[in-house]
Amino acid sequence: MKIEDIVNLTEGTLSNTPQVQAVEGATVYHSKVDHGDLFFSSSQEEIDKALQNGAYAIVYDSDDIVKNDDEIAWIKVANIQLAAFKLLRYVILKKEAKFFYLLPHEMSFLKMILTHKGNIAFIADDWRKAFEQILNSDDVLFVGTDKTLMQMIKPDVPRLNKEVEGYAISDTLFRTTFKVGGFVYQEKEMAPFHLEYLLRVVDFCNNEELPYSIDRVKYTKHFVPVFIDHKLNSTKSGMSDKVAIFVDNLPDIEKAREYVKRSNMWVKSIVLTPPKTKVPGIDRPHWFETEEEVRDILKSIHFNYAFIYNADKSILNTIQEEYSLF
Repeated sequence: MKIEDIVNLTEGTLSNTPQVQAVEGATVYHSKVDHGDLFFSSSQEEIDKALQNGAYAIVYDSDDIVKNDDEIAWIKVANIQLAAFKLLRYVILKKEAKFFYLLPHEMSFLKMILTHKGNIAFIADDWRKAFEQILNSDDVLFVGTDKTLMQMIKPDVPRLNKEVEGYAISDTLFRTTFKVGGFVYQEKEMAPFHLEYLLRVVDFCNNEELPYSIDRVKYTKHFVPVFIDHKLNSTKSGMSDKVAIFVDNLPDIEKAREYVKRSNMWVKSIVLTPPKTKVPGIDRPHWFETEEEVRDILKSIHFNYAFIYNADKSILNTIQEEYSLF
């Protein structure tokens, strides 16, 4: 790529009159710089190492950078990250690549049900890793969950369709029977309010011709229920009316508590969170700072469902990867 094209694409300013006229490749890691490459950085140490590796052009955004080689191109930009992705958009257009922004729940189900991941790339949340991944990949279908990053890559990045085929037939808080694609899936290990995410992912797989199997559906990391006894040992559903539900997001707790209120009036639920966490509909949840405090709360308070936010299920005495719920 010509230096003048890089200047135009990054909306930068050429700080000198270099002897080099073009570059062979681009990277944001000095260790990956090859002879003739363009390097993005505002670290003097990284830039010096990139020059030693043969960089032909430097894109930077700091006024403190010392330009140690006047033969190469020095391109000053307003923001190094934005400049990198402006260049990347040009590459994307040439590749005719497609990008989709997914919610974390959608991404979890997509990774879960795909039977082959060779036709799709999952974008890292770190912008440097994402840059390298897209620039050096032959993939043409990319998905990611970092909204800001995805919009930086493609300002009009689409979401998954909301109007999709499929509906619930019956459910409990821990199992859902639903129909999609002409088939009924009985009592899958999934909270009912997660069905919408799964259906959007199924629709996406169909549209993009990605191989998948709904039989692979199970609880995601976002909502993991475990039946426990009074000693906090995991057990089967018929042997206890206590469930510890490990949740990594507050909306799922809110939706689950609303579901319980509608369908199970007898159920007593409690919510455990780190200090000062605000949970909609609860004036003051049970706060904990340590795993031991979580265990003490579970042992001392009567409950049927305990929603535990931002804690790992390993805090229980034993965990069996088997959830026979209702």
